[in-house]
Amino acid sequence: MNTNDLDLSRRSFLRRLGLGSASALSLMALGPLQALAAPLRDDDTPPVSSDTDIKMTYRRQNGSGENISLLGFGMMRLPREQAEVDRLVDYAIAHGVNYFDTAPMYGGGRNEAVTGATLSRYPREKYYVATKMSNMNPSQWSLEKSKEMYENSFRRLRVDYIDYYLLHSVGGGGMDTLRGRFLDNGLLDFLLSERESGRIRHLGFSYHGDVAVFDYLLDHHDKYHWDFVQIQMNYVDWRHAGRGRRRSDADAEYLYGRLEKLGIQAVVMEPIRGGALANVADEVRQQLHDVRPDDSPATWGFRWVASYPNILTTLSGMNRMEHLTENVATFSPLQPCSDAEKQLLARIADQMAGFPTIGCTTCAYCMPCPYGVDIPGNFAFYNNAVNTKLLPLPEPTAADYAERQDAFISAYREAIAAEKRATTCTDCGQCLSKCPQQIRIPNQMSRIVELTRKRRK
Repeated sequence: MNTNDLDLSRRSFLRRLGLGSASALSLMALGPLQALAAPLRDDDTPPVSSDTDIKMTYRRQNGSGENISLLGFGMMRLPREQAEVDRLVDYAIAHGVNYFDTAPMYGGGRNEAVTGATLSRYPREKYYVATKMSNMNPSQWSLEKSKEMYENSFRRLRVDYIDYYLLHSVGGGGMDTLRGRFLDNGLLDFLLSERESGRIRHLGFSYHGDVAVFDYLLDHHDKYHWDFVQIQMNYVDWRHAGRGRRRSDADAEYLYGRLEKLGIQAVVMEPIRGGALANVADEVRQQLHDVRPDDSPATWGFRWVASYPNILTTLSGMNRMEHLTENVATFSPLQPCSDAEKQLLARIADQMAGFPTIGCTTCAYCMPCPYGVDIPGNFAFYNNAVNTKLLPLPEPTAADYAERQDAFISAYREAIAAEKRATTCTDCGQCLSKCPQQIRIPNQMSRIVELTRKRRK
């Protein structure tokens, strides 16, 4: 590879990321934390479109018989302006999307209020809202503090009942954390009583981490009667979820199978792995194009997930209109994957499992870093460098090693501001317990630092 090829590769890589400045990637990765700076406002009631034109695919909720759109709107990664959020939600509802998922911790703490402001312009029966008990910090584990968070959700969402309520991200910290957050303090008993009273219509949990927690909650299904469970599921995590993580993690195939056997419907998060399955390597993209030329890699990912019958809804964080319109088209109506297409994706998953990427979904739960490191931004850059063949670097003894490393360093410095680079990481470890993917973040930062370290001749 000559120098001109390297420069072209670097520029193509940046264009593929959509970057034109050093701050662009940081804005992409930190969107969940920065998106809600605009003040809330009430708006005029949006136009109500005719349901006769809606082609959205729906799934029936087992207990209530509610028809839930198979495409759900994940309200974590939102635009900065309330008016733009309204525009996206108006389009979604006009095209049949009726499930909206949020949490108290999303958007730097203001996401629920933004969601409430936009949805409250519609009749209450027009939408189903999901939110969570996000008492992640031990200072929030008391029953009093948790109840305060719970009541604040009603106020911010402007509702007098919550359709789908979740214990947020159980599994992280293992059984000890589950007991501290929900069992020993009586919080789960309280939430069960709230479901009995009707303030919660459906009670479930979202899972990341130690599978012993997942198994415990399902082993006690006769006691808790879970209405739904939210899991991470995509065609790579189906059989490769534990790759590079703890042995206690479980593949999505196991999670889905247990839920299906118990008759508990699944809500899917990360169907395209935080965008990783939308921005695949060129050889993967070509394999998909050869079979369905008009389908994007993201469409393939959504179709695969939604092909499974025990999925109630598939969440997508749609903060751009082009993403929303494409996803709506994918589900209007859904064309399930054939057996041959599932086999193709299984082979691609095996292939992708061998790529040296970092399993970050850019959820930004790890942020803010106390030392200013843009954790999801660094990982997004690294993964895209792998997909575009800037990485891995050859052996240091290779003739083109220096040129290849220079190309990587140049692209990295253009994409990530100096104060946000991996070199700023102090290995303090504060991010470790926050990561739902159980990534050893300081170790991965060291990998990036090593890639930018010049070899002495």
